[in-house]
Amino acid sequence: MKKKRDSPIEISKKDFRKMGYKMIDSIADFIDTIDEQPVTLGETPEQLQKILGTVSLPEDGSAPDKILSKAKELLFRHSLLNGHPKFLGYITSSAAPIGALADLLAASINPNVGAQVLSPMATEIEKQTIRWLAEFIGVSPNYGGILVSGGNMANFTGFLAGRTAKAPKNIKEEGISGAPARLVIYCSKTTHTWVEKAAVLFGLGLNAIRWIPADAHNKMDNTLLEQAIKTDLEKGCKPIMVIGTAGDVSTGAVDDLKAIAAICKTHDLWFHIDGAYGIPAAVIPRLKKIFKGIEAADSIALDPHKWLYSPLEAGCTLVKDPNHLIETFSSHPVYYNFNIGETVTQNYYEYGLQNSRGFRALKVWLTLQQVGRKGYIEMIDEDIQLSKLFFDLAKKHKELEAITQNLSITTLRYVPANFTAGKEERDSYLNRLNEALLNDLQQGGEVFLSNAVVNGKYCLRGCIVNFRTSKKDIEEIINIIVREGKKMHKKLSGK
Repeated sequence: MKKKRDSPIEISKKDFRKMGYKMIDSIADFIDTIDEQPVTLGETPEQLQKILGTVSLPEDGSAPDKILSKAKELLFRHSLLNGHPKFLGYITSSAAPIGALADLLAASINPNVGAQVLSPMATEIEKQTIRWLAEFIGVSPNYGGILVSGGNMANFTGFLAGRTAKAPKNIKEEGISGAPARLVIYCSKTTHTWVEKAAVLFGLGLNAIRWIPADAHNKMDNTLLEQAIKTDLEKGCKPIMVIGTAGDVSTGAVDDLKAIAAICKTHDLWFHIDGAYGIPAAVIPRLKKIFKGIEAADSIALDPHKWLYSPLEAGCTLVKDPNHLIETFSSHPVYYNFNIGETVTQNYYEYGLQNSRGFRALKVWLTLQQVGRKGYIEMIDEDIQLSKLFFDLAKKHKELEAITQNLSITTLRYVPANFTAGKEERDSYLNRLNEALLNDLQQGGEVFLSNAVVNGKYCLRGCIVNFRTSKKDIEEIINIIVREGKKMHKKLSGK
């Protein structure tokens, strides 16, 4: 009698070891030489489809070593490399190598971190990770929370907890339509687009958002915020939440969080902070003052896969009173048998939108231990100093205009030497020039930047959340921008 079932999906211990060693060797070489590769090949979808092929789903299986080798080549040769030292686009960090090993280990055990009985050790590791993240940014370790896929989900989770806490208590039974007054929320005009999704998907509607203008430093104007709240109260609306930003995605600006916290306390509003990008910088002692007020937040979103260098996906929601999460998300159908015995267990399906959940915490937990607080202070601070260097070099260059610099984000634009025109014509042309330049740079493979529009100016934007980026890379990026800017100006102007 056979001891094991034959299955087309199984791989023998010998073959698994052989393929695994080979794959690890290839990944090690890939990481070691990533700076020698182009950031991207700029291939079109049609080109990639041709490379991948258009065959139908196979009827018969293939040897795992062959298909694994093919997948490795496809990804190594035809991906945008956000771990490249000259990738400064958007806010995707270079990923900690230990995170890749963590994901392999997590997938091998494959715990479902939705219920403690299904993931006994994984649940405890996630709880510890949440506590460490709270300590890291400087709030009480008594904050509870949950790891999610990224910034949208982290903000959604805090948003829903706030809506449940501050909306009428019959909201679960009657829905938003049963509220006696219009529910409204407040945020800066610079707030990430997740807030629009939340308003639409969770029943408030876009007209429930009060977009508060930003001041000259791209921070929410708190005087206008308070006026908007008072106006809504006079109209009979029901204000429920203010969203502050700790590092806006365009320029890295941090709102006056302490002042927002005081306004929320005065009007009994839920205070949510979108710190998906910037809040890890609160670990740096000299920057604590600009994050003053985070300890008063009812909920905070942060993304370890941004400035904590975790591989995708890893977002996090922290909530001052975790009971608000349970009140929002918990349900107990008869087919759940997750509380066994007299011990009170923490089941993460009661903390967020997912029931079945992967083990995201492991890669964050391991990296926090490998690097430690001091290591993160060193790396995050170096990213900030490189961003300041980027800004300063642009400011000194006669063909570049430095626009903004906050945290690790610099915005700038290319301005041709001796370029003269009327103000309206000049502004229009420079916007067109810099947009065309950015598109060219993103396809060229030497550097990858993103864009921002600051006070009507279309800018090149570099966000450094990359432990591989060096002073040499920044100096070379400046030269690339100027060189390619000259070419684009010549092309657009016909000279």
